[in-house]
Amino acid sequence: MKVIAAYLLALLGGNTSPSAEDIKNILGSVGAEADDDTIELLLSLVKGKDITELIATGREKLAVMSSAHGFAVAATAADGGAVAAAAEPKKELEKVEEKEESDEEMCFSLFD
Repeated sequence: MKVIAAYLLALLGGNTSPSAEDIKNILGSVGAEADDDTIELLLSLVKGKDITELIATGREKLAVMSSAHGFAVAATAADGGAVAAAAEPKKELEKVEEKEESDEEMCFSLFD
């Protein structure tokens, strides 16, 4: 992920075709390192491709994935769908915690 992030930072900085050395310089500036094979693999995968199209394709793939809780991951948070979906498991957790508190208030224990 750090190699991808460094590549994207180079693009955002105006470098339309970041090299392996550019990525190493960005990673080195924050004290991170990456092996040459990983950098070369990324560069070979994105060579000649438009980054906005690659990101759009990735978002489409994320939109159809679901997590273990059974809700779909939203492709964008613009409509608040991702925020609402992420909040649902938290609500369930809060309900469980409330139930545990009420059991303690009743002074009931399985080991009495």
